[in-house]
Amino acid sequence: MAKRDYYEVLGLQPGASMDEIKRAYRALALKHHPDRNLDGKDDAAVLFKEASEAYGVLSDPDKRGQYDRFGHAAFEGGSGGFDFSSAFGGASMFEDVLGDLFGDFFGGGGGRQRGRSRAARGEDLRYDMEISFVEAVCGTEKEITIPRTTTCATCSGSGATAGSGAEKCPGCHGAGQVSFRQGLFQISKTCGECNGQGSIITSPCGDCRGSGHVQERRNIKVKVPAGVDDGSRLKLRGEGEAGYNGGPTGDLYVMLGVHAHELFVRNGNNIVCDLPVSMTQASLGGKVDAPTLDGMVKITIPAGTQTGRLFRLRGKGAPDLRGRGKGDQIIHVRVETPSNLSKKQKELLREFDKAGQKNSESLVAGFADKVRELLG
Repeated sequence: MAKRDYYEVLGLQPGASMDEIKRAYRALALKHHPDRNLDGKDDAAVLFKEASEAYGVLSDPDKRGQYDRFGHAAFEGGSGGFDFSSAFGGASMFEDVLGDLFGDFFGGGGGRQRGRSRAARGEDLRYDMEISFVEAVCGTEKEITIPRTTTCATCSGSGATAGSGAEKCPGCHGAGQVSFRQGLFQISKTCGECNGQGSIITSPCGDCRGSGHVQERRNIKVKVPAGVDDGSRLKLRGEGEAGYNGGPTGDLYVMLGVHAHELFVRNGNNIVCDLPVSMTQASLGGKVDAPTLDGMVKITIPAGTQTGRLFRLRGKGAPDLRGRGKGDQIIHVRVETPSNLSKKQKELLREFDKAGQKNSESLVAGFADKVRELLG
């Protein structure tokens, strides 16, 4: 029987991208893989081989180029057939393409199994901590409680009772995997007797039930340095989950969330604050009280200060985490327009406004003149 076109086998057009080729092959491999069709119906093995052969050619740029020019004739003669080991680059290409579709068939579970004799680092932990704006700027110390695993003190992490130990698994002879042939391929699976550990504990520890770990709640003091901001991360080495088989303990990451302040806003290491002043203070000038994290300070407002003017207080901001001094406090002036005026106040303001219209330096008068000049 003549071979089907490789693109037809995968259900693709000749211009298909590499991602489309991989997706099509994955779908067919999942559908026709012999281990999913153990009853032998529907010619699954034949269809799986056909799809694998098509992918082996179309996934290789050189082979695909030859196939697009000469069709199946490009691979006839010479070796007397299709070379699967060349097409798939050994088991590695299958593992790359099939990924986690077949779990540990082609790679022993992606390397996540931990043999009892192999030391492995413990898992990292995360803790979300909320702190105030002032605590973030000035620094603080908090005590937190975290649940975590620690090495069982009774068995020292071995998982076995005193005087006993782990024995080599009879199912896999210590390998952690069992292998068997399925059609064209040799397949490795995690050993079901020892769950990939390679050994079996016949007399498990009563406290940890053979795991070597027990749960605990640990109180930890966390020093929050001055100058942290919302989203900062603190790393506490060795405060994570216990390691395996003598491996190191994981780390604890504390993620900081900073509450908003009613007066202040962070801008990098600078602290910004709005300062309302009365129309009279802005017009005549004088000293006013301004809030800082260190308390109230006196600042001088020049006569004629307008809304939006900025004043800088050096060194009144947040400390730099890299030790480069402190930021500044930026004071943003907002001139308050009076409301609910009395009759007398309104009369005085009208007189004031009339006098101001005669002032050639008045912004309002100058603006009115410009409008008349442009539009008049």
